[in-house]
Amino acid sequence: MAITVRQLSYFRALAQQQNFGRAADVVHVSQPALSAQIRELETTLGAPLIERQPRRALLTPFGRQMLPHAEAILARVAQMEEEARWREGLAGRLSLGIIPTIAPYVLPGLLAALRARDVSLDVQVTEGKTFRLFDDLAAGRIDAALMALPAEGEGLVAQPLFEDRFLLAGTAARLAALGERTDHLRPTEIEPAQLLLLEDGHCLTDQALEVCGRGHAQINMGASSLGTLSRLVAAGFGLTLLPEIALAAERTAAPGLEVRRFASPEPARRIGLVRRASSRDDGWFATLAETVDAVGRDIVGACRAALPPAEAARTIP
Repeated sequence: MAITVRQLSYFRALAQQQNFGRAADVVHVSQPALSAQIRELETTLGAPLIERQPRRALLTPFGRQMLPHAEAILARVAQMEEEARWREGLAGRLSLGIIPTIAPYVLPGLLAALRARDVSLDVQVTEGKTFRLFDDLAAGRIDAALMALPAEGEGLVAQPLFEDRFLLAGTAARLAALGERTDHLRPTEIEPAQLLLLEDGHCLTDQALEVCGRGHAQINMGASSLGTLSRLVAAGFGLTLLPEIALAAERTAAPGLEVRRFASPEPARRIGLVRRASSRDDGWFATLAETVDAVGRDIVGACRAALPPAEAARTIP
C-alpha cells in the first residue's frame, strides 16, 4: 500500500497535537477516520509511529525518526501547489492574514478592489496578532500577511506600503484640558495616567508605548480592540493614540470621539505586506501589494483632507 499525502498530514497533526481528537479537529476529519489513516501508515511502514495513552498520543522512537521525512515531503508538496496556483499571477485562491488594528478598516475596500479586478478570486482572510500570522506564514496556512512593519523573521520578504500616522483621541473636554500644549504637542508629553491602550500582545500597543516613551507598567492596558478602546475614550475614560485608518469608522461608531494631530514630525507606523521568501512570486505579490497600498492611501488621504497635518491644533468639529 502506498503512502499518501493525507496520511502524512494526519501524522504531522497528531505529532503536533499529541491527541487524536484535537488532531482530527485540525485536519477537519472525524477521529475514527484519522485513526484509521494512521494505522494504515504504520502498516505500510512496518512499525508503530504512535504510543497510544488514555489521553495522549506520543511519538514512538520510530515515529520521531519518521516525522522529519513527513514534514519535508509535505513542505515540498505545499511548494508545488503554491507554484501551480500562482502560475497566472493573482488568481485562484488567496489566503491573507491581517492584524486586528488594520483588518476592519482596510478589508472592506480591499475585498471590493480585488473583486473588481477578478471576480473569480477566492479570498480567505485570517485575522490575528502579529506573532500568530508569523506562525501561519511559516506553516503555509496563509500566503501573505498585512501588518505593521518591521516584520522580523527568518525567511520573510516584506514590501513597505503606506504610512499610517497616529492621532491623539479623546473627548473635547480632555483635549481642551491640554491647553496651549496642543499647538506643539508631542506623544511624550501625555500623562501616563490618562493614556489607554490595547491589551498586551498587539503590535499597536508596543508602537504606542515606544512613541510615548513609556513602559508597560505605567500605562492602563486592557481593551481587546480599537472599537472598545475608542468607546472608552469617547466616554471620557482617557486619551489614546488612534491610527488614521481607523478614524472615520471609529468616529461614526463613537460620536463623542474627537482627535488632534501631533506636532511635526508626526508619529506613525508603516504598513507592509509580508510573504515567505520561498513563495514563488510571478506577479501576484506585487499586484496584491499595489492593491492594498492604493486602498490604504485612499483611507489616510481622506483623513488628512478632513484633518490636514498643517493644522496640528485643529479638532474635527
